[in-house]
Amino acid sequence: MKKILITGSNGLLGQKLVYNLIKRSDVQVIATSFGANRLVKKEDYTYESLDITNKAEVERIFTKYKPNIVINTAAMTNVDACETKQDECWALNVTAVQNIIDAITLITSSSADGKENSPHLIHLSTDFIFDGKKGSEYLETDLPNPQSYYAKSKLESEKIVQKSKIKWAIARTIIIYGIVDNMSRTNIVLWAKDALTKGQKINVVDDQFRSPTLAEDLADGCILIADKGATGIYHLSGQETMSILELVYKVADYFKLDRSLITPSKSDTLNQAAKRPPFTGFIIDKAKRDLGYNPHSFMEGLEILDKQLKELNPSV
Repeated sequence: MKKILITGSNGLLGQKLVYNLIKRSDVQVIATSFGANRLVKKEDYTYESLDITNKAEVERIFTKYKPNIVINTAAMTNVDACETKQDECWALNVTAVQNIIDAITLITSSSADGKENSPHLIHLSTDFIFDGKKGSEYLETDLPNPQSYYAKSKLESEKIVQKSKIKWAIARTIIIYGIVDNMSRTNIVLWAKDALTKGQKINVVDDQFRSPTLAEDLADGCILIADKGATGIYHLSGQETMSILELVYKVADYFKLDRSLITPSKSDTLNQAAKRPPFTGFIIDKAKRDLGYNPHSFMEGLEILDKQLKELNPSV
């Protein structure tokens, strides 16, 4: 039975991975995150509190469980906060990744099978490593040009992974949306739905384009990489690229909310600390071909999200 260790299991992707994998009888799941376990379901997997910025702690947990696969979803992803808290950003997004690689290397060197049984690291990265000036969707082979401290930290983590001697894959993705237990942070779909439901006026940029990614789809893509033992870089996102404004209009229309509350705006009017790339859709042909990755359309994703919300609160 393969042991899969997930970092950041309290987060959106982390929770989807745990809930997806515990349905299977061929894997043992070790969920790790900083602090208490925020998942409602506590059975059928092991939870360990883990500070991935603490090298000794990472080595202790990894040596204890000797995972076959590590899916690193943990990161500091608040792009503006990364500009103002650069040390914290670097510790979580770069130093922690080196800690994970070192722990995997330690397990491999102490294993009787050596490199043949080296744990497979699947590391999550982001569309923000690109500058968004290409004017069309990005391939895995396109050259990065990060525009923010967050993006620089994520690109550095990619370089560390690629330079390592371990078995690795990098899964890049784009704005993730979905429902999770005890959520500490929202995402763009839930933010828009919540604000419009309350009748609040919102400003939404029309000059940034993305491929929104359903969390379940991203989890499926990561698990496909794990099951196939795939290595290299994969772009895993939704299949449609649209402006953030169009995305929010679609949310309003699906939930029958008032479009007139939405005011189109430009990125430079928001006074955000971090610069965002204007256009970062992905070409996901490689993931489709190599992995059998098949993400839902955005409308299908909204249907799934709507169904989950109704299950959580039948009166809505």
